[in-house]
Amino acid sequence: MTDHTPDILLFSYGTLQLESVQLASFGRRLDGSPDAIRGYVQTMLEITDPEVLATSGERFHPIVSPSDNLDDAVQGTVFRISAAELEAADRYEVSDYRRERAPLASGGQAWVYVRR
Repeated sequence: MTDHTPDILLFSYGTLQLESVQLASFGRRLDGSPDAIRGYVQTMLEITDPEVLATSGERFHPIVSPSDNLDDAVQGTVFRISAAELEAADRYEVSDYRRERAPLASGGQAWVYVRR
C-alpha cells in the first residue's frame, strides 16, 4: 500500500511549480512556501519527451547542478507531498534528472531533481 500522507518535502525550481503540471502529475494543486537550495546553480535543458512537453507546454526546462560555491543558491518553492506523489514526480521527470536531498535555506532538507 502506498502512503498518501503529505509528509515529504519536495523543492521545485521549475515546471513542478506549474498548476497544469501539478494537476496532471498529482491530481491536485500543491500548496508550497518560497525557499531556496544552497550550493546549486541553475541552467536550462531542452526537453524532447512528447508527454512532458504536452504537460508543461515548455520546450526548455530549468535544471540544477551542485556548485563549488556554497553561496550559490536557486530560488523556488518547497511543497509537502505524499510518498505516492513523490513517485508521480519521479515519473514526470525525464532521464536527464535524478532525485537527491538538498539543504534548504530555511533549514532542513528536501528532495530536489538535479542534473544526472
